[in-house]
Amino acid sequence: MPAEGYQVHSDRALPNQPMFNMPPVTKALLAANVLVFAAMLVLPARIDEIVVETFGFTPANYSGMVPFEWPMIVAPITYQFLHAGFAHIGVNMLALVAFGAGIEQRLGGWRFLVFFLLSGIIGAFAEFAVAPGSADVVIGASAAISGLFGGILRFGVFRRGFWLLVALWLVMNAVTGIAGIGGAGEPVAWIAHVGGFAAGLILYPLFVRRAFVGH
Repeated sequence: MPAEGYQVHSDRALPNQPMFNMPPVTKALLAANVLVFAAMLVLPARIDEIVVETFGFTPANYSGMVPFEWPMIVAPITYQFLHAGFAHIGVNMLALVAFGAGIEQRLGGWRFLVFFLLSGIIGAFAEFAVAPGSADVVIGASAAISGLFGGILRFGVFRRGFWLLVALWLVMNAVTGIAGIGGAGEPVAWIAHVGGFAAGLILYPLFVRRAFVGH
């Protein structure tokens, strides 16, 4: 028997699922991001800066320009849980809720978690590949969530408009990223978004459970 009403094996059952009946890993990621954001709000400004500089992803740290330190090992993951403001986390968490349930349903909890984090990691290193000397700190779950959207486009329902949607998404990110729209005055790491999206498109078939192949 499916547990809690979300482990179903037919796309036709999806519209009947309650909007907020999220599967467990999607819920956990949502909670983790919100809790980290709330904790950052109460930190003194200088401590907040130190946390962001330590656990955000700074491309220049990986190009041999600074001595190796242990946070560089975890930063490609931890940067995904740091956000710059209410708009930043709000948009990302809405997208996580929108995309997460469908992807987790098809991948299962642990595969979904790895898929999410790996999309974020690949997105970060896409930013590094384009600007290895950049000292701008990249934060946010946008690259990982872009990977979820890439996975969504591999669903059978999008087969006909697949390449059009890919092109529209890439153009939208390039335009908003170059223009700095949504960045609250800060640079937008749109290359990381593109890297995460590409990771989702490519990796989804390797993670999807057999029961959902082609759906």
